[in-house]
Amino acid sequence: MKNNSNVRPFGIKDKIGYMFGDFGNDFTFIFASSFLMVFYTKVLGISASMVGVLFLVARCVDAFTDVTMGRIVDKMKPAKDGRFRPWIRRMCGPVAIASFLMYQSGLAGASMTVKIIYMFVTYILWGSIFYTSINIPYGSMASVISSDADHRSSLSTFRSVGATLAGLVIGVGAPLLVYTTDAAGNQIVEGGRFTMIAGVFSILAVVCYLLCYFLTTERVQIEPDPNAEKVSFLQTVKTLVTNRALLGIIAAAILLLLASLMTQSVNQYVFVDYFKNKNALSVMSMCGIVPTLLLAPFAVPITRKFGKKEVGATGCIIGGLACLALFFIHTDSAVVYIAINVIGYFGFGIFNLIIWAFITDVIDDQEVKTYKREDGTIYAVYSFARKIGQALAGGLGGFALGMVGYDSSVQVQTQAVANGIYNIATLIPGILYIGVGLCLIFLYPLNKKRVEANVAALKARREA
Repeated sequence: MKNNSNVRPFGIKDKIGYMFGDFGNDFTFIFASSFLMVFYTKVLGISASMVGVLFLVARCVDAFTDVTMGRIVDKMKPAKDGRFRPWIRRMCGPVAIASFLMYQSGLAGASMTVKIIYMFVTYILWGSIFYTSINIPYGSMASVISSDADHRSSLSTFRSVGATLAGLVIGVGAPLLVYTTDAAGNQIVEGGRFTMIAGVFSILAVVCYLLCYFLTTERVQIEPDPNAEKVSFLQTVKTLVTNRALLGIIAAAILLLLASLMTQSVNQYVFVDYFKNKNALSVMSMCGIVPTLLLAPFAVPITRKFGKKEVGATGCIIGGLACLALFFIHTDSAVVYIAINVIGYFGFGIFNLIIWAFITDVIDDQEVKTYKREDGTIYAVYSFARKIGQALAGGLGGFALGMVGYDSSVQVQTQAVANGIYNIATLIPGILYIGVGLCLIFLYPLNKKRVEANVAALKARREA
């Protein structure tokens, strides 16, 4: 591995470009996380439990596609524009088109069999094939944009800001367009608007991906070593499953996604069925980004001083306590609900800003131990773990809605069901966020001292 000295130095252009990459990702990903279950249940009339089955089946497919993609990018000979960037150029169109195809409200009148088959085919095509083929190269690319630890932390921060801005656009704008209000004040889904919004977001995703491609530069060249011992896929997996750092961040990531994505999806039902206030849902989305934007300038200095593990664990426990407070007070006020959630966002928001820097630390730790660098494969394993969290979040959310009696055949739920929705939207995430903090404390070994030692060891090897 060597740094390419013939290109411009790392700077704000790379940070903004990398930010647009996750902006593009989340125009389809956050929209699906927040609204896809709503579309399936309220527009197509598919049961929440069947949607949960879809998410679980898709993640089984991901077990193969994610790791396969990671191996492909690790073994590919770099092109003129790098090892990872070409995939963004190639796959931005297919992932956007597949996303648009998922939200076809014209199928509402089709038979249930046709709707379920269409749901499975389009979702797996989007998430397991095309999204995987662009997200894994994009995520792996951070380690070759710069070898400097602070630069990578700043890329993680800008990536999270990109996701936050996408969440703002989707969270504030989409509810106002998707829902209409009937004479009784109930929030009703407008199916045709779903298709239109999905098309707009798909176009914006392509624009963001292309900005990422043109603004970023791969500086760290990883040339295949012709004398290196050939390592089989099974040998690689055996090595990775004994990596405590990787297992620790995987456990934390699964719990984090269970909490955050379940909150995103179930909050749609909380504000529509419990508070009966779509405007408050938009306010919630807007307020939710404030902690991230306020914390972003301080993320790198804070973690440099205290360590990523230490800061992330503390923040997640604070966020979990905020969710549990909402469960116990069971407020009827949307204002109180939003305010306490914002306190929680200050907690786990700092972890979300730095989460992508954790995986580059894991990649460094693996290289220190094995003398082999496998950015794509390690990121693919981590990405698959995150998708497990996504699947379980969708499945858990769907099954939990079924347990409290949610009826997808009607637009307006009973008060008992609405109360049950509130409970699962607060109690379960609260427990899970605290679990994230405990995983970082007791399972993840890369504290501030260990990370600094790994950076020094790798620097010495490359200068030798």
